[in-house]
Formats: sequence, structure tokens, C-alpha cells
Amino acid sequence: MEVASFHPSIYNYTYGYGHGHLFPSPNYVHWTQTPHSHLYSADIPGVRKEEIKVEVEDSRYLIIRTEAVADRSFSRKFRLPERVDVERITAEYVDGVLTVKVPRRGFFIHPAHAHLPARAA
Repeated sequence: MEVASFHPSIYNYTYGYGHGHLFPSPNYVHWTQTPHSHLYSADIPGVRKEEIKVEVEDSRYLIIRTEAVADRSFSRKFRLPERVDVERITAEYVDGVLTVKVPRRGFFIHPAHAHLPARAA
């Protein structure tokens, strides 16, 4: 499995913000974020590592798909958040779970950790 560039085609398109399950199906994709990266996890058991494709299209879309496996396939397309490093995207497939790590570029302050100065009266 490798992360590669991709030429446009027809795929399911989903854009999410925040974190949670993006698909309620058995092959949902869970998206979460850390101060350093965005993480996409897909539960796709019964697939060989060689059958999984993780691709980036136009430096704006992340595509996760499988080759047809036992008359079923999996394909999801996400718009990447702004300020990510597409050159350093990594993917790992362990025990039926695919995890794609999309590193952020630049500095990120999580809103829960932001401390704003008090306003003068």
C-alpha cells in the first residue's frame, strides 16, 4: 500500500469537519484531529494490504479505496483541510483497520486551549 497521486474519476464524495463517524455503514471512516495531524481510520476487515489504495487528487482530496474483493468494494473521497502537508501523508493497515495520517503544515492552536487576553473595560 502506498500513497500516490491520483487522476480524477467518479467516487463517493464526503467532506466532514470535527470528528466522529463519517459513514454509518460497516465500512465507516472515523476522522479525528490532533494539534499535529488529521487521522482517518477505516474498518475494512478481510482485505489484503495490496488491495488498498490511498491516493491524493489535485493536492485537495484524499481517496481511500479497495480493489473489488469478493464482489464488494470500498471507496471514499474527502476534501483535505487547508494547510496540510500532502507530501508526508502516511497509511498503515493493521488487523483490518486502515489508518491514514495527514500532517498539518504550520502552527495550530486547538480552540479549547486558546487563551485570549482580557478585554479592557
